[in-house]
Amino acid sequence: MAELLQPLNQTVMKSNVDSLDSKTDSQTKVFCILSDERVFRSKSPEMFSTVFKRTGINALYVPFRVEAEQIGWAIKSLRVLNIAGANITIPYKEAVIPYLDVLSEGAQIIGSINTITCVGEVLKGYNTNAIGLMNALEEAGYEPAAKPALVFGTGGAARAVVFMLKWLNAEPIFVTGRSPEKVRQLVSRLGGEVLALDTVFDRPVSANIVVNATSVSGYEESPELSARVGRLDVPGCELMLDLNYGRSKNFWQDIARARNVRFMDGLPSLAYQARYTFKLWTGVVVDPGEFITALAAA
Repeated sequence: MAELLQPLNQTVMKSNVDSLDSKTDSQTKVFCILSDERVFRSKSPEMFSTVFKRTGINALYVPFRVEAEQIGWAIKSLRVLNIAGANITIPYKEAVIPYLDVLSEGAQIIGSINTITCVGEVLKGYNTNAIGLMNALEEAGYEPAAKPALVFGTGGAARAVVFMLKWLNAEPIFVTGRSPEKVRQLVSRLGGEVLALDTVFDRPVSANIVVNATSVSGYEESPELSARVGRLDVPGCELMLDLNYGRSKNFWQDIARARNVRFMDGLPSLAYQARYTFKLWTGVVVDPGEFITALAAA
């Protein structure tokens, strides 16, 4: 079992325990987030731990790094370890689905999940990414209806983005990514129009909103992509949204600034989706401002 879930980042674990201001006991519920090595960049442990404390819920939230070939065993281990609930993030939002007992209606349509509830032996998957995005756009006062959109990415986050933009009546929705086959699969499932990545940077693309739903935002993460995005020409762009956060140098933000386009990172979306996740896990409805405040502190 110890080999299935990689060791916890001890600094993060200690901060979570200290935030409870009390010792754990038999009534303490344990929640977690699963990802690869990027799990230790997540703000979710600090955010949820803060909100658990403020709401008086006796709970811990910890990160687990899981290797790709072990994700199935990790999901099965949630039952064995009596985990009360889990978040799933890049790169496993789609890969975990075969190991769950049931999916919510939204998760079935989107084809990816980011939240698991553990009730008895039943593991149920939900997608709160989409509604988190909708709330973040509402907070920003941005209405995508009847406006063209350009989405970068083909993974679970991109699926949620395309689903919600379609729900909000954005039109047309262009989808692009490194794998033409994955782009076609996403569009076939959720709608939108295929836009070959090689052509995106060679001509103007009419898009009022551009969304980065890939995992790449920093120059050092992909010098090639950052250079190509630097050539992006999106006349009429009103909002550039990067679902990532915490990058000290973000080329999407730099491109937006250079083009005098409004920029928003993924923190507001994370706060809103966390609110829905929290309700699924605890039944408690918390003002989204609590999560935003917790993220600001983190």
